[in-house]
Amino acid sequence: MPQFALSFVIPLYHSAESIGAVVREIEGLTIPGGHEIVLVHDGSGEPTSRAARELVRTARIPITLVEHARNYGEHNAVLTGWRRARGAHIVNLDDDGQNPPAEAVRLWQHAVAEGLDVVFGHYDEKKHSAWRNFGSWFTNRMTDWALDKPAGFYLSSFRCVSAFVAQQVVGYAGPYPYIDGLLLQVTQRIGSIAVRHEARAAGASTYTLRRLVRLWLSAWINFSVLPLRAATMLGLAIAVVGVGALGLVAWLWWHDTGPATGWGWIMAGLLIFSGTQLVMLGLIGEYIGRMFLAVNQRPQSVVREEIRSEK
Repeated sequence: MPQFALSFVIPLYHSAESIGAVVREIEGLTIPGGHEIVLVHDGSGEPTSRAARELVRTARIPITLVEHARNYGEHNAVLTGWRRARGAHIVNLDDDGQNPPAEAVRLWQHAVAEGLDVVFGHYDEKKHSAWRNFGSWFTNRMTDWALDKPAGFYLSSFRCVSAFVAQQVVGYAGPYPYIDGLLLQVTQRIGSIAVRHEARAAGASTYTLRRLVRLWLSAWINFSVLPLRAATMLGLAIAVVGVGALGLVAWLWWHDTGPATGWGWIMAGLLIFSGTQLVMLGLIGEYIGRMFLAVNQRPQSVVREEIRSEK
C-alpha cells in the first residue's frame, strides 16, 4: 500500500545551486495524505552530491537520495526514482526550478479528479532557449508519427503518473528507456493541463544537442518500426526512379539523341544510390546494436548508495 499521497521525483545533474530552493518549496506544501521527495543524483560530481546529502540531513519531510554510480541520463534516473517512490501518485520535476511545485500539485489534483493514469503539463510559454524549444517541438512532431498517441498531444517531462502505471513501466530493463513511449504502451487514460514554466534558477541548461539526439533515437527506434518501413519505402522509390532513368537512357540511345554521358553523371548517380544504402544500413545497424546491448544486459543504471531521511 502507498505510504504517501504524492511523491516528487527529481533527477539531479549539476544542480548544487538550484536544488535547495526546489526542495524547500516542496517541503512547504500541504498535501492531504502526505508527500515525500526522491532525489536521484545522476553522476554529476561531488558538489551536487554534497548539496543533496545536506538536504536529506535537514529534511522536514521524508527524503530519499539515490546516488547513481555514473551518469546514465534523465529517463534512466526517473525510472530509478519511480522504483523508490512510495506515493499513490508520482510527479517528475526538473532540478532547476522551471517546474513550480505548486503546478505539480495541480497535475496531481487533475489526475485524481479525472481518474487519469498520466497527466502531462504543457506550457503556454516556455522559458527555454530557441534551439531547445525547437528540439522539443521536433520531438513531439516526430512522436506523432512514430508512437501511438493522439496527434498534437504534447509530451513533456513534467508529468504526474499513478503508482499503478509507474510499477508497470519500471519493469522495462533496457539501457535506452523512453518514458513517454513506455507510458503510451501501458495506458490510454492520459490528460494534459496548461502549467507555468519558470526561468532557470541558476546556470545554463545541461540538456545538450547530443542528449536530445539520444532521446529522439530512443523514441523512434525503441518503440516503433516505422523508421525501417520509411527506409524500405525510400529504397523502393529510388529503385523506381532508377528503372525510369534506365528506360530514359535506353530511349535516348535508340533515338541517338540526348546529352553525352560522362563521369559526372555516373558519379552523381553513384553518390545518390550509395548514400541511400548507407543510410539504410546505418538505420538497420542501430536496431541491431541496441538489441546487442540489451542481450548483453547493459545496465539501465547502477545505484551506488541510497540514503533516507529519518523523518
